[in-house]
Amino acid sequence: MRDVARLAGVSHQTVSRVLNNHPNVRQETRLRVLDAMRALNYRRNLAARTLVTRRSRTLGIIGFETTLFGPASMLYGIEDAARQAGYFVTVATIPDLERASVLDAVDRLCQQSVEGIVAIAPKPTVTNGLHHTPAGLPTVAVGGGTETDASATVRIDNTAGARLATQHLLDLGHPTVHHIAGPADWPEARERVEGWRQTLYAAGAAVPPVAPATWTARSGYEQGSRLARDPAVTAIFCANDQLALGALRALHEAGRRVPEQVSVVGFDDTPDSAYYLPPLTTVRQDFAELGRRSLALLLSGIGRQRDPRPPQHVVLAPELTLRASTAPPAGRRA
Repeated sequence: MRDVARLAGVSHQTVSRVLNNHPNVRQETRLRVLDAMRALNYRRNLAARTLVTRRSRTLGIIGFETTLFGPASMLYGIEDAARQAGYFVTVATIPDLERASVLDAVDRLCQQSVEGIVAIAPKPTVTNGLHHTPAGLPTVAVGGGTETDASATVRIDNTAGARLATQHLLDLGHPTVHHIAGPADWPEARERVEGWRQTLYAAGAAVPPVAPATWTARSGYEQGSRLARDPAVTAIFCANDQLALGALRALHEAGRRVPEQVSVVGFDDTPDSAYYLPPLTTVRQDFAELGRRSLALLLSGIGRQRDPRPPQHVVLAPELTLRASTAPPAGRRA
């Protein structure tokens, strides 16, 4: 830093102010310091800064190995929000969602002196693992959890999203709605089943058996092929857009036109869903807002680590995105 100060013709304190984005530095001086830093290839020593300030300005994120759109988008949203808030991020990726893997990730992050941990928590094993962090270390579970958890939580209202999808199909005039569900051991999938079922009960509509699946297009294709053979099926709500993609192909191969003969709704609003054939009506989750809210909760926890107040639980409302994959059944069209 003294070399930078000497080259820029400023004081050591001025260099420090530039590094910390202090507002009381003239723009001309700031640019001169930055030019000197580039000329000397200067990089701040984060380890030394941590020793001096006793703050790492680093947050830990626990993710898991997956190509699923939802968890991957949550990870990006959290990382982006942290970067904009001036924090570094270290990610601990776990091979599965078992308790031992979560505890190992917590231990690895704590060894790096993180100031808080955000975990992408689609299953209770992840949320429960956060209970074993050192006392006073703030934690937030994203995508799962309930109001009874000891950690703060941020999640989408999956039950409300399923209601939106199912009610939309009923309002179009479909006598009932079939559901291709996600894995039963995922709370998100169970909540979507519950929202679908509640809406059918409230409307006095028949409640068909759940079509169990994984989160993959292949699984949606398999269940879609089965449903396509039943001419009474006119509306299908899929637990995510990948399932809907598989169902759309199965319906096409069976000669069931969408939406003329069968309407299909997905969940997530992936970037590709607008380019399915036909473009998919789906429930949108705001993953950027999910990241911002989870980071805000974590930073709030960092600011009041000795505050005994109970953890906050934030539930975000989804939205229905209408496209061309839904229409009234043939007998109800004008």
